[in-house]
Amino acid sequence: MRRRAADFRRPVRRRFSYWIWLLLAFSSIIALLLFLLQHNHHHRDPHHYPLPERNERVEQFAKESLNFTQEILSVTSFSRQLAEQMIVAKAYVVIAKEHNNLHLAWQLSSKIRNCQLLLSKAAITGEPITLEEAEPIIRSLSLLMFKAQDIHYDIATTIVTMRSHIQALEERANAAIVQSTVFGQIAAEAVPKSLHCLNVKLMSDWLRMPSLQELSDDRKNSPRLVDNNLYHFCIFSDNVLATSVVVNSTVSNADHPKQLVFHIVTTGVSYGVMLAWFLRNDFKGATIEIQNIEEFHWLNASYSPLVKQLLNPDSRTFYFGAYQDLNVEPKMRNPKYLSLLNHLQFYIPEIYPQLEKVVFLDDDLVVQKDLTPLFSLDLHGNVNGAVETCLEAFHRYYKYLNFSNSVISSRFDPQACAWAFGMNIFDLVAWRKANVTGRYHYWQEQNADGTLWKLGILPPALLCFYGLTEPLDRRWHVLGLGYDLNIDNRLIESAAVIHYNGNMKPWLKLAIGRYKPLWDKYINQSHPHLQDCVTS
Repeated sequence: MRRRAADFRRPVRRRFSYWIWLLLAFSSIIALLLFLLQHNHHHRDPHHYPLPERNERVEQFAKESLNFTQEILSVTSFSRQLAEQMIVAKAYVVIAKEHNNLHLAWQLSSKIRNCQLLLSKAAITGEPITLEEAEPIIRSLSLLMFKAQDIHYDIATTIVTMRSHIQALEERANAAIVQSTVFGQIAAEAVPKSLHCLNVKLMSDWLRMPSLQELSDDRKNSPRLVDNNLYHFCIFSDNVLATSVVVNSTVSNADHPKQLVFHIVTTGVSYGVMLAWFLRNDFKGATIEIQNIEEFHWLNASYSPLVKQLLNPDSRTFYFGAYQDLNVEPKMRNPKYLSLLNHLQFYIPEIYPQLEKVVFLDDDLVVQKDLTPLFSLDLHGNVNGAVETCLEAFHRYYKYLNFSNSVISSRFDPQACAWAFGMNIFDLVAWRKANVTGRYHYWQEQNADGTLWKLGILPPALLCFYGLTEPLDRRWHVLGLGYDLNIDNRLIESAAVIHYNGNMKPWLKLAIGRYKPLWDKYINQSHPHLQDCVTS
């Protein structure tokens, strides 16, 4: 595991280094061309290089604390001149290496290091660079650059050489981006060792404790599960720890937790794990139901176009085949899109035929406020209550759907506002009346060849709930904690729900450290299984 983590970090570092070299190449070309155009080396004495005289402004800097940003931008400062010399010299280092003139490249690199040391000293000490410090470096560096010009680095050769370098750097940078994206996706999909350990221990409890199975059977027929006077939440997940955080954070912030009912659907593999965890932990009197998706016999290929498509050999080859197509976005090959669990949102009325309203919660979020007021919101006859995400232009329908296809363009507005899946209040009475599940089946059949949208559950949801979505106040649902490092703290503090959508999930090592404590505080760290798994 340690070796794999190290392997993952190395491509990320290479990715950043490639970008740095690419930016350096572009800046070097500009500086070098200006230098060559302004200095005709056939008519210039290399020993004569004008230096600005020390003026009153420099002496003032010596007396006061140096503002290095202003100093480096000042046309009269030695810092500015050294920085410009260094940029041009770096370009000549690249060209010298290209022509196998390693001695000249070494000489230039040595002087560049001297420049860097002098600039670093000025930035740290807060004192400007003096004439005595700058003159030797500027003169020696000028001699080397004129020497480089005299050898064979004319402007035409420089342009051709740098152009080829830029192209090569762009190709390497693009390859690095793809590679790091793939590694990021792999890391996001991987099950942490501690979580796998927890699953094993819980499954062991389930198998060796018949009392848990008896308790589970007793709770299956509780009248609270169909009582519409209570507040019903549904979660579809195979991640026991993440689901536990959602449930625990919801009941911890509810005014009346005993009035909450959680309906959890999981896979056959995780069914015993979920039961062992939720039956042996107290959630302030809330009712919790665990269901196994494999017992939904009605969800089959004859009823659901999605099931039929997922059983298609071509679909499975795309996700699990040996070939790798770099033109296919890595996240589009994520096998989670083959999981029925990921599509159960479209079958909520079928799963809970006696319920009238339900709040759907993703397993990668944290609840920070009482959510029961959602059930009394007026949806104005709409099916879905959701927070809109079109504050930025790219969160509109045209971002997710193929509007070059007439089936889409003839029915939908490309500028229509998209909304967030993950915390939604659904009116199931209105849902059944509008036959939203039937709409979903229709659009899945239309997209059998993948031409209307490429991946995920949001695009079909945008189609199914078009004209049936009621916008909620933005504070109900704040997104981005799984990829955005710069979310305003005030927005997070005011949010009823914070959503870790993105690859940097809070249960992974690559989680954003600033947001992780908001998730960690809803984990029962004293649980013996968790303690054993962490220490092991």
